[in-house]
This record gives sequence, structure tokens and C-alpha cells, in this order.
Amino acid sequence: MREVPMGRRRFVTGAAAATLATTAGVGGVGEAHAAELVGGNLPDFHPLLKRELDFPLAWGSSPVRDFGAWRRAARAQVEELLLVDRQDDVPYAPRFGEASQGDGFTRQLVDVSLSRYERVRGALLTPAGRGPFPAVLLLHDHGAKFDIGKEKFVRPWYDDTRLASAQAWAEKYFTGRFVGDELARRGYVVLCLDAHGWGDRGPVTYEEQQALASNFYNLGSSLAGLVAREDARAAAFLSGLDRVDRRRVAAVGFSMGGYRAWQTAALSDAVAAAVSVCWMTGLKEMMVPGNNTLRGQSAYYMLHPGLARHLDIPDVAGIAAPRPMYFLDGADDTLFTAEGVEAAYARMHTVWRSRHADDRLRTETWPGLGHVFVEPMQEAVFGWLDDVL
Repeated sequence: MREVPMGRRRFVTGAAAATLATTAGVGGVGEAHAAELVGGNLPDFHPLLKRELDFPLAWGSSPVRDFGAWRRAARAQVEELLLVDRQDDVPYAPRFGEASQGDGFTRQLVDVSLSRYERVRGALLTPAGRGPFPAVLLLHDHGAKFDIGKEKFVRPWYDDTRLASAQAWAEKYFTGRFVGDELARRGYVVLCLDAHGWGDRGPVTYEEQQALASNFYNLGSSLAGLVAREDARAAAFLSGLDRVDRRRVAAVGFSMGGYRAWQTAALSDAVAAAVSVCWMTGLKEMMVPGNNTLRGQSAYYMLHPGLARHLDIPDVAGIAAPRPMYFLDGADDTLFTAEGVEAAYARMHTVWRSRHADDRLRTETWPGLGHVFVEPMQEAVFGWLDDVL
């Protein structure tokens, strides 16, 4: 028997430390103090751990050959590892604020019970005219910017301080546009809520994320699991509104919100289509020295312990097949390797192709763009939504 060498407390230091100093965690974007948190933090035997990951529950690897049965089994496995129970028995009990007039739509605040633990505040936009309308659940990014959440996508008409912060964010990543307002002008009901830690549910600080997540785990729960459950509940709430055509609801998100969008599609049948901007990769290609995920902190919002023993990241997205999904990534996005994006796209196309639905999966890498959701990308998404909903 081969002797296993004595372990050493040696970590791989990220070769891309200079890059990490100007970018944020896997779900986010620039952070001024990131230089304090650089490094790989991988154990020196990490290649052995990666080699053990064969994703046995993935479609095509699983012994389950009936797709419907596989989908149920894969979803059940993901849900088990969320560590947060289903909240279907909790009444939404929505409270709608006073409606005001936007540019071709009405806007109002709404607070709703997405779990038994607390109520969540969101922005709800309704197009002018007679419904029911198609609808979009907008899922905001991380960005290591916690003072605004829903305001990253919807112009905060109710708070001038947040408006200044949100406008700066929109200028930096969205060509100065508020994506939610644009969608409402184009005939979509829009709902965008704060995830735990942002806006009215925060703000936490960047350095507090690890402690917050560990305290969830110590309480037998999960920060990422709560986000996943709440997003699925939000989709069901939106689809049940009288003003919404429940057959035409999409989940759309950028960065961490992109992760949340395909995750919601995998976990909720209320979602008819999904758009993920700048969040898709293979797991093994993400876990490499220098990658932002290795810094922890932000990654806790997308970490379901033990899931990698069963499914790769694109395998989870594949649970949503054969529903229409659109993935856009920037070729110069430093948060994800080109190899990881390509590997994930290939795995997902295999799933959709097996359902004779490869035309329903659109995957693109945009040359010359980084981690952004700029106007040309937005226009492509708007056109795609018009086609599939």
C-alpha cells in the first residue's frame, strides 16, 4: 500500500494576486480593500480532491435514464442540501404600498413573507394597459455593495440617497440604465427584492459575510439555502399575481443574480424561462489558484455544502431543461476562466440536446466585454424574452 505523505499546512497562493486586488468575490465586482484578502487558500492536495469529483448524479452519468425521474431526483438532492425547509405553507400576506406613476408604468413597494422568518421588501412595476402581462423576477448582483439591492435594477423613486448610489452602479455596469424600468416600459411586470444582507435587509459589510454564513450553519441552516428558497418563493408569488400571465414568467439576473436566476429555474416550475448574465462555469475550472472564489466571503451566498459530491454547477442548471434559457458571459470577465465557461456551456447543451431542445438553450461569450451587463447585452436579452415568453 502506498504511504500517504504527512500533511503540511501549506496553501497555494494565487498567482493572480494582482488581479484579485482589483476584483471582488465570485458573485461581485470591484472592492477597494480587496488587497487585504488575496491569496489562493487551496490545500496543497487540492488536485486529489478535484480528481475525486465525478458528479455521479449528473444527467448522462446517473443510472436514472428517464429524464423526468432524473429531474425529480436531482432537484430533491439539491433541495436537501439547501439546509432550509420548504416554506410553501407560509402565507405571502403581501402589503402593497401606494402606487406612483413611472414612465409608462406604475411602481409601488411591496413587502411579503418569503419564509417564516421575516418579511422582505421589494419593488413592483406594472406596465400601463390591460393585463395579464408577462413578468420578470429580477435578481440583483452581489458586487460587495450592500447599501442597495433591489435598487441596482429598479430606480429608487422613494429614496434620494439610494438613488445616487444606484445611479452610480448603473453607470458602472448597466450603461446607466435601470434594467427593471426598461422591462416595465416594454410591457413586463417586474419584481425585484432585497436578498438577505442588502438594502432594507442590511447592509452587512464584506468582512462580515463569513461570520454571517457560519452562524447560519451553526444554527442548522444556510445563508445560500435561504437565498435559494426565497428566490423560488418570489417566483411563485410573482406568477400568482392577478396582473401576471403565470405561463410567461422569467427569472433574470446579473453576476450573483445570474447564478440565482438559473438556480431558481432549476428549483421552481413557476419560471418559464431564465437569463443568466455573467455567472456560469464548471466547478473544477473555477477552483484554480488565483480565482476569486478562493477568497471565500462572497462565495458563501452560493455555497451548498456537499453538492459537488453529486452535481457540477451546469448540472444543476440542467434541471431546468428543456425550458428556454439564455446565458451571456464576457470574454474578458476575470471572475470565470474561459475554460470553465466553455465546459459549462458544453455540459448544458448535452442536456438540452438530449431533450431535442438545443434550440431553446442560447449560450454566448461576448468579445471585448468583462463582468458587465451593458446596453447591447440588455437589448439582446429583451429581444430574446419577447421571443420566448
